[in-house]
Amino acid sequence: MSGDGIRFDDGARYERYMGRWSRSAGEAFLDWLAPARGLRWLDVGCGNGAFTETLVARCAPAGVHGVDPSQAQLDHARARPALQAADLRIGDAVDLPFEDGTFDVAVMPLVIFFVPDPAKGVAEMRRVLRPGGVAAAYAWDMEGGGFPYEALLAEVRGTGVTSPRPPSPDASRLDALQALWTNAGFEAVETRVIGTSRRFAGFDDFWDTALCAPSLGATLAAMPADALAGIRERVRARLPVAADGSVTCHARANAVKGVAPVHPGSTRA
Repeated sequence: MSGDGIRFDDGARYERYMGRWSRSAGEAFLDWLAPARGLRWLDVGCGNGAFTETLVARCAPAGVHGVDPSQAQLDHARARPALQAADLRIGDAVDLPFEDGTFDVAVMPLVIFFVPDPAKGVAEMRRVLRPGGVAAAYAWDMEGGGFPYEALLAEVRGTGVTSPRPPSPDASRLDALQALWTNAGFEAVETRVIGTSRRFAGFDDFWDTALCAPSLGATLAAMPADALAGIRERVRARLPVAADGSVTCHARANAVKGVAPVHPGSTRA
């Protein structure tokens, strides 16, 4: 997915930057959902297919559909062997190109803060779900410091330099997710926090990976060399370095799930 000033158009760079994080958090997310096998899935904002590939491997779906605004990301996703049978198409989270009641499960992994109108995006997920279907999402706790590269973002903010932000960062809070799902009319709404971590071979590996970000990377590349060197050293000081030189970073995502009403009279929308 993409947001104001942020667009992911390089599947390989996204894989290094966020794909591994997405799969790690996604594994815990799917454990929590504990879905049955043989369901029809929709992945909203499927990007380069990192999470989509995980759900295919874990959930034995009857069918998988995905939408994303980036053709380049979709091309990368289609090249994954596990997604050869998936229907991956250009689409918008607030105007899904599917009929009512098409899917058993609709998920929005690491996307909701990129949706300019999160309530409309959640309403669209409910629309395309069958009665009794499940809508779920997880998103980095942007406002609570849970973003995987928070150490770098904090140092950039400290310099007064501005970098593009997702249009709806508040939507990733647990209380906001609870309200979005409840207000859309979902029942049995639950939330949880997902913690995850990633080991980098060393600080240089972390730094080069963080610079794969389409927005922040461009912001840093435009800075004077001495200012960039200062940020680099301050970020290095923030991160714990193991005896072997490796760096392990931690992240935190908030997750939500809910069930589409079986009886029309129970809807709140």
